[in-house]
Amino acid sequence: MPLALLALAIGAFGIGTTEFVTSGLLPDIAADFGVSIPTAGLLTTGYALGVVVGAPVLAVVGGRVARKTMLMALMGLFVAGNVISAAAPVFGVMLAGRIVASLAHGAFFGIGAIVAAGLVAPQKKAGAIAMMFTGLTTSTVVGVPLGTLVGQNAGWRVTFLIIAGLGVLAVLGIAALVPHQPRPERTRLSGETAAFRNPQVLLAMAMTVLGFGGVFTMSTYLAPLVTDVAGYAPSSVTWLLVLFGLGMLVGNLIGGKYADRALMPMLFTALGGLAILLALLPLAAHDKIATAVVIPLIGAFGFATVPPLQKRVLDQTADAPTLASAVNIGAFNLGNAMAAWLGGLVISAGFGYTAPNWVGAGMAAAALLLALLSASLERREGRGGRIVASGPKPVLSDTADAAGTVDAADAKGAGRVAAGR
Repeated sequence: MPLALLALAIGAFGIGTTEFVTSGLLPDIAADFGVSIPTAGLLTTGYALGVVVGAPVLAVVGGRVARKTMLMALMGLFVAGNVISAAAPVFGVMLAGRIVASLAHGAFFGIGAIVAAGLVAPQKKAGAIAMMFTGLTTSTVVGVPLGTLVGQNAGWRVTFLIIAGLGVLAVLGIAALVPHQPRPERTRLSGETAAFRNPQVLLAMAMTVLGFGGVFTMSTYLAPLVTDVAGYAPSSVTWLLVLFGLGMLVGNLIGGKYADRALMPMLFTALGGLAILLALLPLAAHDKIATAVVIPLIGAFGFATVPPLQKRVLDQTADAPTLASAVNIGAFNLGNAMAAWLGGLVISAGFGYTAPNWVGAGMAAAALLLALLSASLERREGRGGRIVASGPKPVLSDTADAAGTVDAADAKGAGRVAAGR
């Protein structure tokens, strides 16, 4: 894998740290501002909604700017948002800072995924995307636990200042390691939006919303779950977050590896396992050992969905991927926002800190049904999933491969391409 992927992973590490660190600091932030836990959970909801809004807007802007330059500018916005959060005098200002930081999130991962995929051979694209997202998953193993530890001992404001410093490091890393990126060929907005008329793109994004959203019903309220229900001391939240992050790291790498071989079967396995584990956690949460086992498994099955879902969208929008790629990152965070909001609702209704996991199980199960529907539609629309090249332009037959894999066609159209369409 090219060294340039390390630069993208550095940026992903900073973004992942700020996205997930509130899970461990939620009680501290709520106490400092004098708000309830569900209200403090709006920091997760607000961040996620900021990603949803910022992803398409900044992706459109990024379509007219050299991708390396855009990635550096996005990290600058990320730094500003975290400085605002660190200096916030009241809860509303901190929420605003979270939203500012989140605006960079979707476009960074969307554009970064395109850059990563373009650095390797076609059969290694999902692996390259997974390598970039390794920065995100590594942040849950290193950045989030350390940020939680620092926040609990030195104050959560110090944590956000350190995260801002990570953003500065990411800018320097991108400047030094990412090769020059020419300005993308000007693509009409109508060409970018045409992808959303493809039912398979919409189904993939819906799977993203529901599948990964299920993970956030657990992670947003992880700290009160393990302290108030499982009986762990607040200091134990740090190493439980490490376990969760290790699960995400392993799941991301496995998802990237097998998505290049059998994309849809990988999704079926990950979503089905996620739904089962989320349904088991309300029972497991009453036992410390069971809790420590289930939490990293949820992280593994949840993040195993990320590379295949992102690759599926890129496969379906090869001609104009920028907007769709960024919007799919926004879809991950729309699911996060829904999960945090719904989790807060069931807690406020008096169902306790285990109840959000039932919501998450339902979301993951719905995503699995959509994956099965997507594969079924492919089988109905095609018979073998082939694009037969004829002349300089390949002609798409009404066929599809449920595995969603893509082989590169000969540039002059003398080959056949197995397409995930």
